[in-house]
Amino acid sequence: QVQLVESGGGLVQAGGSLRLSCAASGRRFSSYHMGWFRQAPGKEREFVGAIRWSGGNTYYADSVKGRFTISRDNTKNTVSLQMNSLKPEDTAVYYCAAKYPYGSNWPVVDAYDYWGQGTQVTVSS
Repeated sequence: QVQLVESGGGLVQAGGSLRLSCAASGRRFSSYHMGWFRQAPGKEREFVGAIRWSGGNTYYADSVKGRFTISRDNTKNTVSLQMNSLKPEDTAVYYCAAKYPYGSNWPVVDAYDYWGQGTQVTVSS
């Protein structure tokens, strides 16, 4: 089992940057693929990006490709989301999630087994 805690959210102006972190506790963090999702008020939770257990491959939603970067440090049990060129439409609660390393259904919410509590990101225009 894995416990996940996000941090780094806040208020930023459009065009700015934020770096979110997700700290994992529990066993075998390096065995899990990790994902980032977000949920805006009144909307469904949506996929932002994911990284394989090894860190060797990353996947992104089209809406963030080229602006967001996911990385992980398996020695520190952390995964990060660097967000650049932020837009007001990026405003949401951001969640990290862990999934067992089976399949490649990265964007599917139900494919993930563990979730953090979320951190708010607000981008002002």
